[in-house]
Amino acid sequence: MDDGHKEWEHAGGKLAELGPEALTDAELLSILVAPGTPGNPAEKIAENILQRFGSVERLGGLPLERLYEIKGMGDTKIIRLAAALEIARRAAYGILDGEKTQTTKK
Repeated sequence: MDDGHKEWEHAGGKLAELGPEALTDAELLSILVAPGTPGNPAEKIAENILQRFGSVERLGGLPLERLYEIKGMGDTKIIRLAAALEIARRAAYGILDGEKTQTTKK
């Protein structure tokens, strides 16, 4: 019997179908830290990050070196996560300050 609940193999499929607001913090993080490592899928890495540091909000002020404490996190994943957090920070301050995003037109 179909109860309307669909299971996705990866969080990216859920995001594509339902939009980013439908994902949990762990699911969003798993997209950023993918792929996982043998025996340690991206979903588990994301859950470990949240368990260790408490919330996505707390990641923003965290020294990047602390992310090496999480099994499966290396340079590329940490840089990708830091870039996403910085984009979110800039977007939030732009909205809070009433600033518009500047784009270059040629």
